[in-house]
Amino acid sequence: MYQGKVLKVYFLTERLENKMIKSILKGMVIGLANIIPGVSGGTMMVSMGIYDKLIHCITHLFSEFKKSVLFLLPIAVGMGVAIVLSAFGLEYLFANFPVQTNLLFIGLVLGGLPAIWKNVKGNRIQVGHIIACLVFFVLVAGMALMGDKEGAEASLAFNLINVIKLFAVGIIASATMVIPGVSGSMMLLLLGYYNPILDTITGFMKALVHFDINGILAGCGVLIPFGIGIVVGIFAIAKLIEIIFEKFPLYAYWAIIGLIVSSPVAILLVGTYPAINVLHVVTGAICLCIGFFISMKLGD
Repeated sequence: MYQGKVLKVYFLTERLENKMIKSILKGMVIGLANIIPGVSGGTMMVSMGIYDKLIHCITHLFSEFKKSVLFLLPIAVGMGVAIVLSAFGLEYLFANFPVQTNLLFIGLVLGGLPAIWKNVKGNRIQVGHIIACLVFFVLVAGMALMGDKEGAEASLAFNLINVIKLFAVGIIASATMVIPGVSGSMMLLLLGYYNPILDTITGFMKALVHFDINGILAGCGVLIPFGIGIVVGIFAIAKLIEIIFEKFPLYAYWAIIGLIVSSPVAILLVGTYPAINVLHVVTGAICLCIGFFISMKLGD
């Protein structure tokens, strides 16, 4: 009897640990997506099968505090780890393996399409559904076509005006990061804040490692107002999205399908590539399949 209870507790603990590890991995994929211009973190949330629940936990954080924190915390940890690591290594991958890296993310995006299709399968397709799908497809493709028009890099000198600007940019970036199909990092690029923010994250991590007080304070002067803006933006847009899913669920899912299908187009348009050879095609196809498989498994 006692041994049975011990085994039951053991298996429950193991199951919780596996679930947490899986959530952290999902968060890492979403974090990486939010860093790359043209790739949508919101689309990755959909592909990982956590979008609806994540929006619910954000909008009901205080009314369902324990449940929401247990769900959101490992995802947030994974996103944080991915953003820090990508600030050092992602540029190298895109510089040296652009075809393979882009196709890996395309696979991650497309791997979530079967799960979304289940939400509309069996329902009558209306003209409004097709319009919603096409409108959001064109929206994302249009943003990608503007992707080469990078804004002049913004100044991050510490003063009141820049603190207010960083707060506002954080709101805009987070809102676009949560919306499936819209690239928050692309928005930062267009506003001229992408490279400065990424450089600040890298510099802040190096300052922490070397315990450089001046570097840490300089990083905080940029990252704190930007981070507060992100939190405010996420809560604001999450409530709006929850209302849309409650009132018009089929239209919302068809719009997401349009966003998912257009994301690979956006990724290909934004990326820069060398002369393509057979090796690129073969290794790229493998990366595409790996990304699709990972997305399918994490979305189970």
